[in-house]
Amino acid sequence: MYEDIKNQMVEVCHKLWQKGWVAANDGNVSVKVGEGLYLATQTGVSKAEITPDKIGLIDDNFNTIEAVEGWRPSSEVKMHLRCYQERSDVNAVVHAHPPVSTGFACAHVPMDDYCMIETVIAVGSIPLTPYGTPSTYEVPDAITPYLKDHDCMLLTNHGALTMGADLTTAYYRMETMELQAQISLVARLLGGVKDISRENIDRLIGMRPQYGVTGNHPGYKKYSE
Repeated sequence: MYEDIKNQMVEVCHKLWQKGWVAANDGNVSVKVGEGLYLATQTGVSKAEITPDKIGLIDDNFNTIEAVEGWRPSSEVKMHLRCYQERSDVNAVVHAHPPVSTGFACAHVPMDDYCMIETVIAVGSIPLTPYGTPSTYEVPDAITPYLKDHDCMLLTNHGALTMGADLTTAYYRMETMELQAQISLVARLLGGVKDISRENIDRLIGMRPQYGVTGNHPGYKKYSE
């Protein structure tokens, strides 16, 4: 059951590993497949080795509904469940440790630059959420205040989180975030990020519908001022 979605999740997991955005058993991927039902990746397995049988079905209460014997979801999927509970438009969540984005998270620097046209349109400002101990409800609680306005966020000293109406969108947002982190870092090394003018930022944000951009992304919003 859910073979097509599981195959898509496997492909995303392999991409995360190939790009060096996860190491060892890092990262997790989930997809909503029904009311209160979610496919999630297995705990303790490298994303390079994820196969359809290493993806199980869980419910809103973190109970395993369908999986092979011995399967368990990552405890960090609690963070995913909070995204689904708070956002009815979210149907997929990706958590990974892309190095440059995670570098910003470890330096406690939000990615609130407005220097790249495509990023302004696609995701807007990316906040830094408060620290939370992995595997606990501290992380879901830390991201909750940001879910109303954001589909991409940095997790302090931890990594990155993206979500979307489908898995492809959630994954592409992770790609966009990491590319923006690389561009922002280079700009800082070259003397500082130069934001697009406020007038042009507003114009770009107004263009989102024609590019089919869905989800929750802020207008002009700074976290580092």
